[in-house]
Amino acid sequence: MAGDAHAPPHVVEDCRGALRVLSDGTVVRSTPPIAAPEGVRADPSVEWKDAVYDAAHGLGLRVYKPAAAAAAAGDTKLPVVVYFHGGGFCIGSYAWPIFHAACTRLAASLPAVVLSADYRLAPEHRLPAAIDDAAAVLLWLRDRITADPWLAEHADAARAFVAGESAGGVLAHHMNVRFSGAPPATLHPVRLRGFVQLMPFFAGSEPTPSELACPDGAFLDRDMAGRYVRLSLPAGAGAAADHPFLNPFSPDADCAGGAGPTLVVVAGDDMLRDRNLEYVRRMKEMGKPVEAVEFEGQGHAFFSLRPWSEAVDEMVRAVKGFMDKVSAQAEP
Repeated sequence: MAGDAHAPPHVVEDCRGALRVLSDGTVVRSTPPIAAPEGVRADPSVEWKDAVYDAAHGLGLRVYKPAAAAAAAGDTKLPVVVYFHGGGFCIGSYAWPIFHAACTRLAASLPAVVLSADYRLAPEHRLPAAIDDAAAVLLWLRDRITADPWLAEHADAARAFVAGESAGGVLAHHMNVRFSGAPPATLHPVRLRGFVQLMPFFAGSEPTPSELACPDGAFLDRDMAGRYVRLSLPAGAGAAADHPFLNPFSPDADCAGGAGPTLVVVAGDDMLRDRNLEYVRRMKEMGKPVEAVEFEGQGHAFFSLRPWSEAVDEMVRAVKGFMDKVSAQAEP
């Protein structure tokens, strides 16, 4: 109808109110960001500072230094963890209170020097933009680890890990594929020892039993997951969830380089449970050093939503045990 051409734009995609896409293609992002749930608090013993790693794209990261770093004596240094937040590749920032609090928890409890990085978000910047940005963070670390005072004094370049939750867990997978098979000089003096994927946001065209059983209104349900897939995949991909950016076992995916030791944290009540366990099973079949730890009764993103819960206490112990184990392995 002629009148429809003059109708005001309406919302066609809404991601937790933090991102709205209008019918005319306009993208509206909320400011300030989503507030932290009640009970989410940062660890006051952890110092932090911000830095820019990609000025051209306006991308920054936050470096966390735990009290254990200042207390360390002599040449003792801490492992360094490069961490990527979740948000379906569409929302989120290291500055959001939930992700800030979660990273102080990691820094204090592991303990470790933690780098929490932003990356370009969809739909303005669709995949592989976030994957390329994650790689740029590791190159920034390579170039700065002996120049930045905090990193030079406290971070052990020989014990570096990549971790992330949900979409960030997918980025950890892609960094494993990209860098584990690369020549050692690529990131020297940084040595990537392992990868930690917290409830990685993998997808596929055929729904799994845990996806079919997921109730509407769960923190991550099928509707929200589908929205993230539509908005984050390259233009023209539509809702093709078997795209290799999100499905590591699609026909076009390349897992050949993903040989670094990997820990996958699985939430028992997460719609992604079956897909995460399938990832572990199939990677093991390919001869990859992958292991899983499952937390019964926990939902998606329980780490960032409840960083001081008993479940996260156990999760941090599992992550620390994994890091200590792979760090102690003999040099190749």
